[in-house]
Amino acid sequence: MMSNFIDFNVKVVYNNDIELIQSLKNGESKAYSFLLNQYHHKLCVYAHGLTNDYDISEDIVQNVFVYLWKNRVKLKDQFSIKSYLYKSVYNEFIDQYRKKKTVMALEKEYIDALNQVVDTEDENSLERLITLVKQEIEHLPPKCKQTFLLSKKEGLTNIEIAEYLDVSIKSVEAHITKAFSILRQTVGDKMESLLFLLFGITRRPTTTF
Repeated sequence: MMSNFIDFNVKVVYNNDIELIQSLKNGESKAYSFLLNQYHHKLCVYAHGLTNDYDISEDIVQNVFVYLWKNRVKLKDQFSIKSYLYKSVYNEFIDQYRKKKTVMALEKEYIDALNQVVDTEDENSLERLITLVKQEIEHLPPKCKQTFLLSKKEGLTNIEIAEYLDVSIKSVEAHITKAFSILRQTVGDKMESLLFLLFGITRRPTTTF
């Protein structure tokens, strides 16, 4: 394990990815230290946006760094290290999700949607969008927010929500419709994918939006 001889306080500057990659391929610990100093925290923040779990996020990022180091000699001579790391975190997240859920839980349409978000947004934009969705949910009217979270986060059906809150099904549908409308105005057609990143797959409401 690299942690036995890494100096986390080392100050190294690489002029470009080519130099950094070559240093990694040569087995230089200073290159690994540089990656950790530059990207570990940022990747954990990104992973947390995907998992909403700090421990799992740390595990994902650690797995990515360990894999990179073990396979450093296979690295291409020219590519974007930054993009590689973020994409690797995303792929590790998907792999872990598949292991923890039933085979059919992670539906293909959601995987396709997630790939679209990751491919069309850089990591900063994706983090910004996830944060924006969280903020918009928090700013929803109280009843609207409660109903929406029971639907998307807890996976309750509209009937179950109506019984739990002792309200009519039409009232539940109205609150969910309002929440979706507000969120769509904020993030547009990426809404479903971003909600999946926040809450995972839940049973869909009986109303189609």
